[in-house]
Amino acid sequence: MKNINNKYIEQNTAQEILLINKIYQSFEALEDTLGKLKLEEPLFMTYMAKKAFADKVFNQIKHFRETKEVKKYLN
Repeated sequence: MKNINNKYIEQNTAQEILLINKIYQSFEALEDTLGKLKLEEPLFMTYMAKKAFADKVFNQIKHFRETKEVKKYLN
């Protein structure tokens, strides 16, 4: 049973990583395009959105790790 759960978690995590990567690449492409068009305000807004997205992703990872550590100590 534990092996099945681990495999599901690995598959789910891999899909999430691919999605995060695609979103990040979209931000990069948009920044590149806006930079070439010299559209400073939209470029800055895109940069801030990318930064907020990255912060959210890393905060969720941090929260997951902390929750996992707490569960480990409680068991």
